[in-house]
Amino acid sequence: MRPRAAITGLSGLSLTGEEAALLRATPPAGVILFRRNVDNPAQLSNLTSDIREILGQDAPVLVDQEGGRVARLRPPYWPSFPPPARFEGEPAARAGANAALLGAHCAAMGLDVVCAPCLDLRVPGAHEVIGDRAFSTDPAEVARLGEAWIEGLMAAGCVPVIKHIPGHGRANADSHIDLPRVEADRATLAADIAPFREVCARDAGRHLWAMTAHVTYTAIDPDRPATLSPSLIGEIIRGEIGFDGVLVSDDLVMGALNGFGARLAEASLAAGCDLVLHCNGVLEETAALLRDCPVLTEAAQARTAAARQAALAARPPARAAAATTPSPALPHALTDA
Repeated sequence: MRPRAAITGLSGLSLTGEEAALLRATPPAGVILFRRNVDNPAQLSNLTSDIREILGQDAPVLVDQEGGRVARLRPPYWPSFPPPARFEGEPAARAGANAALLGAHCAAMGLDVVCAPCLDLRVPGAHEVIGDRAFSTDPAEVARLGEAWIEGLMAAGCVPVIKHIPGHGRANADSHIDLPRVEADRATLAADIAPFREVCARDAGRHLWAMTAHVTYTAIDPDRPATLSPSLIGEIIRGEIGFDGVLVSDDLVMGALNGFGARLAEASLAAGCDLVLHCNGVLEETAALLRDCPVLTEAAQARTAAARQAALAARPPARAAAATTPSPALPHALTDA
């Protein structure tokens, strides 16, 4: 059975019987885990194993693990990693090593798609929802450190998800709550787009995932946020930026999309996303989403497989061999104090 073009959330620390039955009956392409799903290493490993027993061994299991305030794996079982802004001006190798260690902790738990790095700019005066999640105010510095972060995650065998394409840093509101409207002209937006374009040019854009921004850019599409905009996805994300990898929406249940109707998944996929995120883990809502969600297209399936293979191929031979054996305790160097 071809899976639905959706990544869905779960309610708690283990699969309930109802959730397991739903995943079997209308399988999503993968699952995303949050703090409510994470307690300790044994529990988390069991959960990711149970997910893949139903969805298949290649099913992606996502996690937001950026470091700083966006981290689902936390002490005392996992180290506290610094926010990305801490690496501004640092050697790229240091940022890459940090990302590789962060990725290794995720991979050891069966989390193979890491929603990071943010390639958004840190824009003075904008809403603080991005803030220190961004590497810098300078597009070139964001691209430099973002590329190192991507390489580090891939060296750990994880697929990176660059976000929030084409740029959330200029937003005047938190898209978890409201829909931001960015009134900047195209010339100003060029700075926001630049890190994504540079990173995609280096990686050919096909070995990555990217997460859309729930932001309306009035100079491009005054009526719809990027997640729902065929013109923005076609002309900017796939065109000007040159991204050719797996495009996934940000969470469809965020406040930014209130008022856009019940068919958000179909609208997002029709606009050009390969997958949609539905993260709240409420069984009835997840069931309704999966019932109505279109299946994963062959093109999206090929992109997903290509990203997975690229991450597996990027692992050093020693780490690739270690992936088939129990993981030892990982070092905590480079982590936050």
